[in-house]
Amino acid sequence: MNPETQTRTDAELVVDVGPIAHGGHCVARHEGRVVFVRHAIPGEKVRIRLTDAGDGSKFWRADVVEVLEASPDRVPHFWHLADSRRAWSHGHPPVGGAELGHISLERQRSLKADVLAEQLKRLAGVERVTGVEAVGGGSATGRDSGGEAGSDAGLGWRTRASFAVTPAGRLGMHAHRSDHVIAIREMPLAVPGINGLRLWDIDLQGIDRVEVAAPANGSRPLVLLAPAAGTRAKRLGTILAQLPEEVSVASFDPAKGEVLQLRGRTWVQESAAGHEYRVTGDGFWQIHRDAPDTLVGAVKDFLHDGGYLEPGAVVADLYAGAGLFTAALADAVGVTGSVLSVEGAPGTSRDARKNLHGAPQVEIVQGRVERVLRQKPRNFDAVVLDPPRAGAGKAVVSQLIAAGPRAIAYVSCDPASFARDLGYFREGGWQLAGLRAFDLYPHTHHMETVALLTPPA
Repeated sequence: MNPETQTRTDAELVVDVGPIAHGGHCVARHEGRVVFVRHAIPGEKVRIRLTDAGDGSKFWRADVVEVLEASPDRVPHFWHLADSRRAWSHGHPPVGGAELGHISLERQRSLKADVLAEQLKRLAGVERVTGVEAVGGGSATGRDSGGEAGSDAGLGWRTRASFAVTPAGRLGMHAHRSDHVIAIREMPLAVPGINGLRLWDIDLQGIDRVEVAAPANGSRPLVLLAPAAGTRAKRLGTILAQLPEEVSVASFDPAKGEVLQLRGRTWVQESAAGHEYRVTGDGFWQIHRDAPDTLVGAVKDFLHDGGYLEPGAVVADLYAGAGLFTAALADAVGVTGSVLSVEGAPGTSRDARKNLHGAPQVEIVQGRVERVLRQKPRNFDAVVLDPPRAGAGKAVVSQLIAAGPRAIAYVSCDPASFARDLGYFREGGWQLAGLRAFDLYPHTHHMETVALLTPPA
């Protein structure tokens, strides 16, 4: 570690908190230097603890340890381990993954809308304010009608969760931007199907990482265990015996993408928009229980209302995953239309083939999107573009502009990469014809957007 960083880190300062920024922090300044502060709210005066700092650094990072002048939108954090003030008072950083839990849900969405507007203006040159919509409940009461913390509190929505393991073999989570693993005994953002496994009661020595998928439809959950180097089969058997019989269990190698059956299935059965989907191992699926139906509905509304999606249409689903949007597109275009479905991950592409085997109008292609677009040029009526967090990038955008579809529905989980790609489209004369934003990650800084892009008239 840089000696300057060692000297500065852990020091405490008092700052006035400025605007929200992309990434889950607010901007403050100390003697002219920018400090990215987590667990704050714009307008507050707070005491912060520096977590990443050095005299030569362009900016510093910090966590709030005391609130001197609180925002009226500050609420008690629902999770002690993610509460920065409480965690640091016990001598350790907070766990990541619930960095906005100290803010009322209504203000969270307002701040996310601010971030989206700022990214659009800065990276795409677009002046647009779009509200962030609640999904699956989301009132500010914090309690559902039964009196328990639930979907109306922005809790219990994650159908997938990733965990680390402490050196003592206990289930844990990382602190933000840190190798430090903190043992946990609950995950309030997760659905009951994940918390009900009580993985924190199991001795996980010999395991580096644990992935859990518990489908919202109540079908059989899957626990994936990533063994540490040298872990023997006998040790995996001991862990397997501690898990409920009705749970599928597999080992996996994140580097190789290999999934090996230990018990039950190596996949889960998901349901959305009138279809069933097989999703293998840690293959991609939207993590909010209501996200698949929400996003499919938004995409279909944009494309259908614009007259781009009708029987006989030629469409494409790029970065298609297990075929969530592909199935909906196939329904819309019928057997007289065609759907090109492209996914890069081999395992996920195999899932798409199984999921869409009964749709003759669908062509499943496994490979990089830019390569497939070069090899299979065609005139699309519409394209669904759902890239990973890094976005589609300039090369893919240029190919799509050259292909000349009548419309593109762009689904994004990152406002910065979306705004950057939108800027590339605008350089080609395309317009942002529609935009919706959804709060599919309550209590975190993440959001999902669906945009309708159209070419020059």
